[in-house]
Amino acid sequence: MAGTAATSTADAPAPNGTLQTPAASSAAGVCPYFHEAIELLGKRWSGAIVHTLLDGPKRFSELTHTIPQISDRLLSIRLRELEGCGIVAREVHGEAPVRVEYELTAKGRALQPAVTAIRSWAREWLQD
Repeated sequence: MAGTAATSTADAPAPNGTLQTPAASSAAGVCPYFHEAIELLGKRWSGAIVHTLLDGPKRFSELTHTIPQISDRLLSIRLRELEGCGIVAREVHGEAPVRVEYELTAKGRALQPAVTAIRSWAREWLQD
């Protein structure tokens, strides 16, 4: 409903008056951490960006070449979102012309097993 705030069991007080932790509330529903991770990587092109950066740092133009269907605008938006979450780092090299590279942080590289598993699943189950 518009105009109403959604409540979460993670925000609900436990019987002893303390707030429930996400781990404690997960028995009643979807783990909020899982949900946040799925929402982040499930955004259009986010998974493809992470997958591409697993091969190492890339410049913006390399990313657009590797993911040709993405628009420059949407790539910029997704890179900023991933950077804001600590998954991608942006490094500006003070050369002439300025060179900007994007790479995964340790947090981003920790996604490799999940991305690899999704890729394997997709190859097995999504082929025609």
